[in-house]
Amino acid sequence: MGIDFPGVRPRGNSIVIDFNFNGTRCRESLRIKPTKTAVREAVRKREAILFEIAMGNFDYGKHFPNSKNALKFSKNKSALVTVEETLKQWIKKAEMRCQHSTIRDYNSAIYYHLIPAFGQITLEDFNVSYVYDWLDEINISNKRINNVLGPLRQALQDAFYDGIIEQNPMDRFRYLSPETREPQPFNQDEINRILNQLEGQCRNLIQFAFWSGLRTSELIALRWQDVDLPNNRVHIRTAIVRKREKTTKTVSGLRTVELQPKAREAIEAQATCNGQSLRVFHDPSSDTPWAGDHIIRKRLWIPALNAADVTYRNPYQTRHTFASMLLSAGKNPLWVAQQMGHKDWGMIRKTYGRWIPASTGN
Repeated sequence: MGIDFPGVRPRGNSIVIDFNFNGTRCRESLRIKPTKTAVREAVRKREAILFEIAMGNFDYGKHFPNSKNALKFSKNKSALVTVEETLKQWIKKAEMRCQHSTIRDYNSAIYYHLIPAFGQITLEDFNVSYVYDWLDEINISNKRINNVLGPLRQALQDAFYDGIIEQNPMDRFRYLSPETREPQPFNQDEINRILNQLEGQCRNLIQFAFWSGLRTSELIALRWQDVDLPNNRVHIRTAIVRKREKTTKTVSGLRTVELQPKAREAIEAQATCNGQSLRVFHDPSSDTPWAGDHIIRKRLWIPALNAADVTYRNPYQTRHTFASMLLSAGKNPLWVAQQMGHKDWGMIRKTYGRWIPASTGN
């Protein structure tokens, strides 16, 4: 190119920057075509790096986040590593010291629960509130929850020992009591008191939750195109978890839910608010779709229960309430299972057995 810049040179379709940091010679490639303008920009970048090194505030990961040296030299390593990467690195080490059956259980927890729920979060951003939000969305025993969270706790502890994080956020999470988490449905009086504390779109959302049995992730993902009022039903096709749309939790979760009278009433009221939008339910403070279930819980659900003087249960209990009401009314357990997205009625019998009338359950 006819221009010589110390520490900067073209190489193929990239530009290499050469500098010394902490007694180590570092070479980093910029994946850009080495035009004269690009080379001059690389020179300025190198000068900025040298100045930051001289001032003692050079952050390797900020300049070269994808470099192998970023984690080695970065002042904020936790911003460069995700929970998924941490779990995968931990399980590789565990494979050398644990029995095959133990590794199988760990892999089940990691790939079925932990990576889908937390994988894309960086260690810098991860905190125990994500775990409590996750608890609101699942329906497994406390014993299983403790087993699932075991690899996460240990992987984060390794990250702490390696100096990537300053403390293990799971130290703030207490293992749950081993008893199975029993459904704690709301009675009709409690439902009325809660709904009386709400109005407009907030009331429509919670009323629909009580009378549809949808998970919160399914509620906030519900689209008007999936609402079929002429046939009195809604089609459940999507869920939103961590601000990302995905298909429902299981194949059986792809289902059609018949609208109970109170659920239809809520949908019809909601149609007058935002019937032309993509999503059915909106956050009235911004008139945009709810960003996540945790916002509903903190901004809407907890204040409503407090104002109604109703003992706190998480939003998932609206789903338990739906099931218990229908079963107590004598509805066929298999039909209830289909409405809730279970593949058979075994889960219904196990979880809600005491609400099934003897004549119905036989």
